[in-house]
Amino acid sequence: MLAYIRILLLFFSVGSLSLSLSIGSYVLLLDFLGKCYHGLCLFSLDFMESYYGIRDADISEYKGCEFNWACETCSKALCITLVAVAELPSEYGSFMILGFANNKDHKDHIAVVKGDIYGAEDVLTRLHSACLTGDALGSRRCDCGPQLHTAMRMIESEGMGVLLYMQQEGRGIGLVNKIKAYQLQDQGFDTYDANLHLGFEPDARDYEVSAAMLRKLGVKSVRLLTNNPDKLDQLALYGVEITERVQLELPVHGDDEAYMRTKKERFGHKLDLVDDSSI
Repeated sequence: MLAYIRILLLFFSVGSLSLSLSIGSYVLLLDFLGKCYHGLCLFSLDFMESYYGIRDADISEYKGCEFNWACETCSKALCITLVAVAELPSEYGSFMILGFANNKDHKDHIAVVKGDIYGAEDVLTRLHSACLTGDALGSRRCDCGPQLHTAMRMIESEGMGVLLYMQQEGRGIGLVNKIKAYQLQDQGFDTYDANLHLGFEPDARDYEVSAAMLRKLGVKSVRLLTNNPDKLDQLALYGVEITERVQLELPVHGDDEAYMRTKKERFGHKLDLVDDSSI
């Protein structure tokens, strides 16, 4: 059996693996081969080593944190920790899902990754702010759900990419406050003025954590799926190299037309507002 494993090692020639591998490495190889046994291998061993390795190093640092992960007392300006890595088969393709912790906003941000993006350039990337109503409940008041699903399909088709799913509901004001903003919109406010009326900025999102997540994942440069120039500006400010903006626009319909027009006219989103009355 050991000789058979050695032959397989030579056949796959993965990274720096050699016949002098430790028992732990043999187990990792067997785990990899098991995933490939019944068909196409979805993720390379290098990829698994990259992100499981980052996770293990981060967890080790996490456990040894001098502040016992009491982030409110942490002296670091920004600490991003990759704490979980798992497979994510979905309706839109097969991905890896990565969970992060941080000491800035203490929220559960995740990355949905396709392929090996560590050290890659021009990575197709989507920054998506959580929208429970649109993403999970199918609300037609916004384009969030269709944007999320379209981005995942595009990343799957590309064969490599990352979607950062950021807990920034309601452009950063939170779920209940977003519903309060909906209530104001039902009374005639647009989404911009509704946030102001509630005492918030029209868009309270900050993308420093997003940029740090991309750095943690080893992404060298991105092709950003967005219509929002503020995402471009902020990511660039936080040191992310953006090589291209990729349009992510869906046809408007009766339920979101006013919302989409506000995004274009008041938030400056780059939209053509193509109508599709059949939707």
